[in-house]
Amino acid sequence: MSGPAWPGFGGAAGFPRRPAVLVVDLVHGFTDPASPLGADLDDVVAATRRVIDAAREAGAPVVFTTVCYDAAAERAAAVFLRKVPALAALRPGTRDVEVDPRLGREEGDPLLVKAFASAFFGTPLSTLLAAAGCDGAIVCGATTSGCVRATVVDALQHGYAPIVAREAVGDRSRAAHDASLFDVEQKYGDVLGVEEVVGALRALRSAA
Repeated sequence: MSGPAWPGFGGAAGFPRRPAVLVVDLVHGFTDPASPLGADLDDVVAATRRVIDAAREAGAPVVFTTVCYDAAAERAAAVFLRKVPALAALRPGTRDVEVDPRLGREEGDPLLVKAFASAFFGTPLSTLLAAAGCDGAIVCGATTSGCVRATVVDALQHGYAPIVAREAVGDRSRAAHDASLFDVEQKYGDVLGVEEVVGALRALRSAA
């Protein structure tokens, strides 16, 4: 991500003054390689935990999402489930829908249940961010080419400056991961290294 690929693209959305951290779908169903949906995301989980810890120190909200299909959600997402049958493993009460404990989710952290890719679609996320006075979102999670990308696009469309923490997002496909980060950088948000994100959060804490 060394600069715009085309004239007029790749500008800076800017780091938010009041960000929230969105932890997208880092649940066992995605972080356990034995799951039909899973991949080796150990490094992504560790990097995300660094962002979460820095956010807590800065007083920034941390919001988690999971994907889960009860009977109603299964009907609503019937087409999505036809496209990705493996999603049917994400059932209420199963380990697959639980947030990976390595992330240190706290009791007061919102956990939004979704049936589609974007963390905004069919959830109260935009209302939560508005109520907290947020002007942007630091997006971590999985997968880069799926739910992360969809969440970034919707954050932009809801008026929140999206930041993607590069090492804190992951995918089953390296090519899809790289292409999605390039696409986000050119058109939808800023892709920053975790060190830069953590440093910016610490600067917010110091300025508070």
